[in-house]
Amino acid sequence: MIEQTLDLPTRDGAATTFIVHPEREGPYPVVLFFMDAPAIREELRDMARRIAAVGYYVMLPNLYYRRGVLELADLPPLPEAEARARMFDLMGSLTIAGVMEDADALMDFADRDAAASPGRMATLGYCMSGQYAVNYAARNPRVAAAASIYGVRLVTDQDDSPHLAAQRSKAEFYFACAETDAYAPPEMVEALDAALKDSDTRAEVELYPGTHHGFAFPQRAVYDKAAAERHWERLFSLWRRTLS
Repeated sequence: MIEQTLDLPTRDGAATTFIVHPEREGPYPVVLFFMDAPAIREELRDMARRIAAVGYYVMLPNLYYRRGVLELADLPPLPEAEARARMFDLMGSLTIAGVMEDADALMDFADRDAAASPGRMATLGYCMSGQYAVNYAARNPRVAAAASIYGVRLVTDQDDSPHLAAQRSKAEFYFACAETDAYAPPEMVEALDAALKDSDTRAEVELYPGTHHGFAFPQRAVYDKAAAERHWERLFSLWRRTLS
């Protein structure tokens, strides 16, 4: 495996990006992996390595670069409530428009890297970033598959709401939703599913019984190994089907 951590130029600065792909045989389809609210950490790098190991060029950008933050663990320690408020402040500093520009900058770099395939690509987002994965599929026709794992703000009254953005793309979508999720309650998941079915969008909305928001992250107390492995099976199947 080849790993790099590079500061990739964007309109607003430089996004530190972890890039990993197999050593031999490329080029490999790009998987643009958007971080969740707790930011870049070894847990996410390990997930990127797992994806890369089966034949993908994975890019994991730091979305908080505008605030000068890479890993929350590097920040001064705070009491739990204050640390949580700081994380939500960082999350609130992001906009879909800004993240889309960042994604364009990353793809500009990938287009100049011989290890990255210039063909079909995929996007993947967890938690706050499910909406980014979906919106980039609507923005870039190269995206053949987009996955949102316990994504938030799945149905809003904005034009960039995932339930609307997905309908503007020819990609295939996969939404994995936790049964218990304050950020994506059952009525929101049901509204998403209904909207996508009514529009004949190529999408699957799957509810994971007995799970909580964050179930796929090994370092979370709510980690559910069986559900996490199912989500990996769904992702790899989606990418084999759409990126081959």
